Amino acid sequence: MTPFTRIEGTAAAIPQPNIDTDVIIRIERLTAHGRDELGPFAFEALAQLADGSPNPDFVLHQPMFRDSPILIAGPNFGCGSSREGAVWALAGRGIRCVIAESFGDIFFSNCFQNGVLPVRLAREQVAQLGALTGQGRPLTVDLVEKRIEAHDGSSFAIEIDPMKRQALLEGLDDISATMRRTDAIDTWQRQDRIARPWVWAR
Repeated sequence: MTPFTRIEGTAAAIPQPNIDTDVIIRIERLTAHGRDELGPFAFEALAQLADGSPNPDFVLHQPMFRDSPILIAGPNFGCGSSREGAVWALAGRGIRCVIAESFGDIFFSNCFQNGVLPVRLAREQVAQLGALTGQGRPLTVDLVEKRIEAHDGSSFAIEIDPMKRQALLEGLDDISATMRRTDAIDTWQRQDRIARPWVWAR
């Protein structure tokens, strides 16, 4: 997993509330494409018109936001089904940070397992960031300092669980973090085989 320390770039805004994981990535894309192929299909329902042609008003089609590493989203972003592919699709588009008032719980957890930083801010702060970045002005998201900084000097604190923060800084998901402790795990297993041999009987 790519470590997350500090990113700077434009912030695309998709302010609609309750954007669920099916809007982020359609289920049929998950069955037909691998994890690293999902980026182009992110937000397909919003990016296309009813006839399948590109929606010219979709924010990620605008040149200044096409490569935005930051997404400013509406409340309850990532609600709906628990598909991890929603985060894979965002990461495949190059989005490393999502800022919203609230998130679907499972989506929020999946972000940390895939190198994407979800930031909860108050509604007024999210609106302020949207206004500050609407013309393509950049944001800086600094996980080391736990701050978001705008071009006008505005600064917003990032509140994050210390263990989740450290894992992102080091590029660790739960499995890789666990594998760092293989010596301790092996020691425990050897001791437990002696203390409870019936558990290990085959």
